[in-house]
Amino acid sequence: MRIIFAVIFAAVAAVAALPAQTRNFPVAELRPGMVGVGRTVFEGDRLDDFTVHIIGVLRNVIGPRRDLILARLEGGPLANAGVIAGMSGSPVYIDGRLVGAVSYSLWQFSKEPIAGITPIDEMIADATLPTPRRQAARVDLPMPLTQEGLSATLRQAFSWFQPFASSPADVQVLSGTALNAGIGAMLQPIATPLTLGGFDPRVIDPIARAFREHGFLPVMAGAAAAQLGESTTPARPLRPGDPIGVALMNGDLELGATGTVTAIDGDRVYGFGHPFYGLGPTRFPLTRAHVLTVLPSLLNSQKIASTGDIIGTISQDRATTIAGTLGAGPALIPISLTLTAERGTRRTFTMNMVNDQLFTPLLAYMSILNTLTSYERQNGVASYALRGKATLRKYGDLTFEDLFTGDQPSAGAAASVVAPINALMRNSFEDVEFERLSLEIDASEQARSATLERVWIDGTRARAGTTVDLKVLLRTYRGDEVTRTVPVQIPANASGSISIMVADGARLSQWEARELQVQPLQANGLPQMVRVLNNTRKNNRLYIRLVTRDGGAVVRGESLSALPPSVLAVLEADRNGGSFRPLQSALLGEWEITADYAVAGTRTLTLPLEP
Repeated sequence: MRIIFAVIFAAVAAVAALPAQTRNFPVAELRPGMVGVGRTVFEGDRLDDFTVHIIGVLRNVIGPRRDLILARLEGGPLANAGVIAGMSGSPVYIDGRLVGAVSYSLWQFSKEPIAGITPIDEMIADATLPTPRRQAARVDLPMPLTQEGLSATLRQAFSWFQPFASSPADVQVLSGTALNAGIGAMLQPIATPLTLGGFDPRVIDPIARAFREHGFLPVMAGAAAAQLGESTTPARPLRPGDPIGVALMNGDLELGATGTVTAIDGDRVYGFGHPFYGLGPTRFPLTRAHVLTVLPSLLNSQKIASTGDIIGTISQDRATTIAGTLGAGPALIPISLTLTAERGTRRTFTMNMVNDQLFTPLLAYMSILNTLTSYERQNGVASYALRGKATLRKYGDLTFEDLFTGDQPSAGAAASVVAPINALMRNSFEDVEFERLSLEIDASEQARSATLERVWIDGTRARAGTTVDLKVLLRTYRGDEVTRTVPVQIPANASGSISIMVADGARLSQWEARELQVQPLQANGLPQMVRVLNNTRKNNRLYIRLVTRDGGAVVRGESLSALPPSVLAVLEADRNGGSFRPLQSALLGEWEITADYAVAGTRTLTLPLEP
């Protein structure tokens, strides 16, 4: 009996002396020739296994201690399709332990399904950084938006999208086989399917092409496609290998990206094995996704998938993973867009979009442009009268009201809303959060434009302290004459001669920049910035300015006219601080005329003041 106890004790002690086996497979224990199993969904909701043959490890390439495991995949559709877009994040196991996520592939036209696997330990470490970081650079979304402009913006925003190594000499290969180091420079992040629903092809095509240049595969899918294949059974728990989505917009328009779950730890989810677009800390909806089928292609095979219900929040978008938590989704920005046509139809569209410096203005632009393009005249003259507001937390409303007409007014209408939103999202003062965007657009298939032809004063002479009636003559696109009268009050302290300038918004802004040194969107804080944006010049306005050659100044971004010499002297003493700029022209009064047309033109009257 003592012998038996001694044997048991020795066995227990020997087991205790062995190193503890973790749930994850460390890179240091990998050897060429090892065989693992990968898991993903190729169709529907069935998890399929595929075989993974370890080739070697590429060390220290995209950063210190950044490794990539090289492997050859086989099984299922892989022999015919190669590495498939949408597989990003598919978990790989050896002896039941998680190695990492399938995440990189050889570029187009590869004859074999050679893949890079991001180690799971790097994914976990990257997603649990002790402090969040802000985006390094705030990218600009230039208006009017073109494919070339969006491509330039995405090149800045998606700077992470690059080969695993820039040259073969950078690659340190740990492998027992004759592996060409040049393969490391051929590895790219697996393309991410970008699912689109409800978009007019004419609107989405240039945007889709710009995203395609940066590692995305746009697919027209959306919620309707998902519903065809979804069962009516209750949703099952999320599993490693299941498809997941990152929703950017849902509702009447849908846009999101799809990939695969790598690991689930409690309510924590890891996926993709590479960034979505490398923002860092995010607040994007995590959704279920549904795979309809695999589309094999010599150029780029892909899963045809669509996003589904929101099941959590993506809170990290890092170099090696996207990660988040299951549960409630993040707060989204609701959009309400009501389109009323002169032929009697009225439609209201509702969407929700993420709060993000790049995607918020881009999605707002796409929503407005898509609605106008899909439901109104495709060719020829049209007019859109737009009004609405974007509500900011803490800072009230950003208001919109304008008229756009011509051959392509839809782009102008969309840009008039998006440009100020983009400016606020990029401001250097503090982060802003939009709570909602609501717009109403009245559409007409007629041109609504007019030209300023003449300004004059009837039968009176100008004197200081009196009011003169300024006459303004507009000629509409049909040739009709429209006359408006504006009473102009001349200040009692005016002397010499005065000028009355009548101009459209664009020409007035040019004059102010030249004569008054007013810079566009010059502000010293977010409240002032919102006020400046709310005073943006409108197309359906004529602006009247009464000016004289007396001096004034721009002080802390505000234009002050006709300042007394004593005040100018005090401000002049402080000009080294950069808050003071003298002016040669002084503004004595300002008025505006609201028209039923988009007006263009400028006229100036110079009047000597009688004593």
